[in-house]
This record gives sequence, C-alpha cells and structure tokens, in this order.
Amino acid sequence: MMQKSSVLCSLLGIQFPVIQAGMAGGPAGSELAAAVSKAGGLGTLGAAYMSGEAIREAVKLIREKTDRPFAVNLFTADMKDDFSRIHEVKEVLAPIAESIGAEAGFEGLKTKDMFLEQFQAVMEENVPIISTAFGLLPEEHMAEAKNQNRKIIAMATTVEEAISAERSGADAVVAQGSDAGGHRGTFDMNKHPQGANIGTFSLVPQMADALAIPVIAAGGVMDGRGLAASLMLGASGVQLGTRFLACAESGAHPAYQEMLTQSNEASTVLTSAFSGRPARGISNQFISSFELSGVPPLPFPSQNTATGKIRKAAAEQNNPAFMSLWAGQGLRMMKYGETAEDILLKVMKEAEDSLASF
Repeated sequence: MMQKSSVLCSLLGIQFPVIQAGMAGGPAGSELAAAVSKAGGLGTLGAAYMSGEAIREAVKLIREKTDRPFAVNLFTADMKDDFSRIHEVKEVLAPIAESIGAEAGFEGLKTKDMFLEQFQAVMEENVPIISTAFGLLPEEHMAEAKNQNRKIIAMATTVEEAISAERSGADAVVAQGSDAGGHRGTFDMNKHPQGANIGTFSLVPQMADALAIPVIAAGGVMDGRGLAASLMLGASGVQLGTRFLACAESGAHPAYQEMLTQSNEASTVLTSAFSGRPARGISNQFISSFELSGVPPLPFPSQNTATGKIRKAAAEQNNPAFMSLWAGQGLRMMKYGETAEDILLKVMKEAEDSLASF
C-alpha cells in the first residue's frame, strides 16, 4: 500500500504523502506552507484572494525558509459579478452590519478578477506545483505550465471531474469529499447547485479505479488512521486542511482557532451565506440570520464581496459569530499546541502503526 504513496512522493519531490490544503483568506500563508514543506510534506500557499505582487512576496518568504517543493493554490472559476439582486440581499446584510458597527458599503461593489496576474506571478517565480480549485486551468495556461515542467494538482468532487482533470494534463487529483471544510472544487455549479456532496470514502475508491494518475484523499482526514484508510481504498496520499488550522504556523484568526476547540462533528453546516458558493463551516449567528431570512445569496463571487466588510469587522472585533469559520467534520480529532512538523510526524507514525496492526 505504501508503494502507491511512494509514487506520489516521487512525483512531487516530497518525503511524506501528506499535502497541506491551500486554504485561502489567511490560514494557509507562507509560514505554514514553508513549515509543512520543510518537514517533508507538501506545503501550499492559499493564494486565491492574493494579488500577483502578494504572491511574489509570499513565495520569496517560503524560499527563505525552505528549499523543498511547495505548491500555490488558485481559483479557476469565472469571477464575473452578478449584483442584480443586491438590493434584496442588502435588506438582510445591512441590519447584520449595523449590529456589529460595520460599514457595509453596498454601493459600487466589484470583484477583481486576478487570475491572470496570479498565474503570471506563479510562472515567473518558478513555483514547482500549481493546484487548482473550482475547475481546471484554461487550456493555454495548462499548456504553458506543462511546457515548463510544472506539476498540476486539480481538486475534484466527482469521478467525471477527475477524468476531465486527467485528460487536461493534471498530474494528480484531490478527491474532495463532502466531509471537507471550506469550499470544495465542484466544477459546474449549475449541475450541482449545492456542490457534489459525495463522502470522501465513497469517492476515493471510485476515483482511484477510474484514473491512471495518483488520487489524493481529502475531507475528514485528520490523523494517520485516515491516511491508512485512504491508502487501503486506493489513494496515494491525503490532503489535510482542518488539522493544520490550529497549529503554531497557521494564519487562522485566534477567535477562529478558539471556536475549533468548542466544536465537534455536529457543529458544521454547508452554507452559501458567506460566499454564494456552498462551503462547510462551523454554524454561527451570521449563517443563522442570513438563512432564516429566506433570501437566496448572490452567486459567487458577488456574495463573497458583499459580505467582505462584515467579515473583516468581525475579525477586527474578535467576534467569531460573524466570521466564516471553515472546518471539516473531524473536529473531535483536532489536536492543539502542535507544530506543522508535529502533525506530519504523528500522522506518519499513526499510519504505519495502523497498517502494521492490520
């Protein structure tokens, strides 16, 4: 079983078959990515909301800390706005903003599409591995990346998406189960309005059977038992996100980390209230207030832009009731006071023990 993981390790140039998820918005910054890569896994910079210049700076910081391979994660979704229903949504968001003293500012909202500058920065900075969410790299960008020997990891939530990723030139596919925290990578939201909600351990073996490239299990995997189980089901490795949120190098807000300690497997919900795209997070007052209104959110990315100032104000106030608290379903398995290296070594030891005992 470990032979399949060695294929993934050889492909990516890493020691352990463990990838740190590219959690956008702060948790997966340069410090965490560098720490995971330095310890033998694949660290990932969550760059989806970063400018090209910010990516360049973060990549330099990673390289100052380690010479090991690392990845940068980008969104490939269409970032065109639809604010046609902003007045309806404003009726719900304005009282929420007022309740925490936030200046919501609903006039002149616009989401900046930064994909081209992000991709250019990644290519010019010679980032060795690119991971994508919400779809695949456009054909011309995939060709450019492959011509320069970059490795491509695509997130997928169905076997059909995974096959498309393999055909497009992806070197490996992450099987993102519905257990996973945050946004998952469903390609077609018209086809799957709530995301393709297939559990991790149902998705992994079906994807492994269908593909010739390595499959990486993601969603609810929190320890070495999850790695061992994933390998037994045909995966070549795992991607961990939630487990890294509370480690020493995490960029997650302290109030966010505190909420993780108070939560369990029943605490999370799938919601589109924050971004207009379904994501799994810890239920809180914002989610309840928005969903009880009965008003549908704007589509992604417009809802994400419209709620941005509320989330920012909540973070400044250390108020998790109105923050997006993305997390997966394995919260009772969270550990605290760890470093990224602690996590990797524990996961590998637990996996080896589990496989040996089996």
